[in-house]
Order: sequence, then structure tokens, then C-alpha cells
Amino acid sequence: MAKYKEHQEALRLRKFGKSYAEIREILGVSKGTLSMWLKDYPLSPTRIRALRDWNAKRIEHYRETRKKKREAALRVVYKAETTIIGRLSERDIFITGLFLYWGEGAKTKMTEVSLANTNPAIAKAFIDWLERSFGIKRNQVRIRLHLYKDMNIHAETMFWSRILHVSPDCFKKPYIKRSRLSDLSYKSGFGHGTCNALLSNAMVAKRVLMGLRVLEDIYLGQYFNGKKGALIKH
Repeated sequence: MAKYKEHQEALRLRKFGKSYAEIREILGVSKGTLSMWLKDYPLSPTRIRALRDWNAKRIEHYRETRKKKREAALRVVYKAETTIIGRLSERDIFITGLFLYWGEGAKTKMTEVSLANTNPAIAKAFIDWLERSFGIKRNQVRIRLHLYKDMNIHAETMFWSRILHVSPDCFKKPYIKRSRLSDLSYKSGFGHGTCNALLSNAMVAKRVLMGLRVLEDIYLGQYFNGKKGALIKH
């Protein structure tokens, strides 16, 4: 009886255009048995072409080929941008750091500078900037991580310490969120929490904030070397 039901179900599935592989996966019947049951029920040429064109391996191969083409195209662009950007001078680093801080840094205090981000490269760029443009030693910067409660505090501290080239002694007690990283349906960021880097230094803070004011004036076309006028030439 069981074989009869499987036989009838195989016929029904075949009439819906299912392949041997699809029917075997559903019913668990051997290929030899299906060949005997379905020998008088060939698929139409149109359905055969559809199965061939939408074969999982063919689709995966197509996707992989497209991916390699995209990556190759991006490598060409990357190489061109590398040539354009070249080596950054100290002035370049100072100005790019100002733009980074303009977009990502805290701007409410005249006695400290701080930046919070999930991207390790951005956090490192901020600390490198403080070191190279203001002569700040890295052990003067304090780090506070914002982590989810199911994250390993020691492991994350070591990760950020290694990336930022900052001693673990520079890390303050982390802020632990009540939620779990594993419970998030959409995981943004880089999977290592948020790094908040802070430097308490009034002189650096004043230089940074005044540097940002210069940028604002340049883009608003108000002042340059004490003179009014359009500052950005189009």
C-alpha cells in the first residue's frame, strides 16, 4: 500500500513538472524505482530547458561568475583611486581628520574630543590622527566599549586593543546593553560592539573645534584669512 501511495504521488509530482531529483528528495525513492514508475511520463522539452537553466549548480556558477566580474571591476577602480590618493602628507592627514571628526565626533565640550564608531578602521584613524597631528601619546586616550550582554568582554577588549594599538590598561569599564547580539534580526556594524575613544585635552579640543569652524566658513563662503568672499571656486 505504501509503495502504491508513493507511486501515485510520484506520478502527480511528475505531472507538475518535477524532476527525478526533486521527486527523490520529496519521497525518498531510489532513482531506479522512479525510472520504472515514470518511464512513460517524460518531461516536455520546455520543462527540460527550464530545469537545465535553473539548475542549482548552474545558478551558483552564474552567481560566482558575476561576483568575480564585479570584484575584478572594483579592483580596477581601487587601483585607480590608490594612484589618485597616493601618500598622505601631514597636512592631508590633519584635514582628513577634521572632516572625519566633523561627521563622527562629539562637538559639545571644549575640554575633550571623542568619537564613537563600530568600524575599527574609523576608530583607529581617529587615534592615529590625534597622535600624528597633535602629538598625543596613544596611552592618553581612554576607550569605553559598548557591548551586548552575550559578548565576551575580555575577547572584545583584546580585539580593540590589538586593532587600535592601545594598551588594555586604557580601557574603562564597558557599557553592557541589556539586549543580546544573537537576538538581533538585523546585525549592523562589524560585530565587535561600539568603540568610544575619548581624549581629555582642552587645547586639542579647542584646535579641533576651531578647525571645524574654519571648514564651516570655507563651505559657507564667509571668511578666509579675515576676508569675506566666495571660498570655493566652481
